[in-house]
Amino acid sequence: MTHQVVPVKTYATVFGSLIALTVLTVGISKFDMGEFNFICAMSIAVAKAALVLWFFMDVRRSSSMTRLFIGAGLFWIAILLVFLLSDYLSRGWLPLPKWL
Repeated sequence: MTHQVVPVKTYATVFGSLIALTVLTVGISKFDMGEFNFICAMSIAVAKAALVLWFFMDVRRSSSMTRLFIGAGLFWIAILLVFLLSDYLSRGWLPLPKWL
């Protein structure tokens, strides 16, 4: 199996992007945005994970079977996040019971 040579500039750019996104995550955590803190943090985390998958794990040159399994894993994580967010965001809808 032959491997293509990736320029160092590509890895340096992706590394710089990951560092910038990490700094952005820390900066966002200093602001109180209520329920949107979690959404912003998860969005930045997904962007960082996509960069790592696409460039460092070299998914862009992988076989279609590898991409299929990565897509299935991402689909499963999306299902879990939908259930997590539906529980988390609906907790204040019902009043708490009063104990005697």
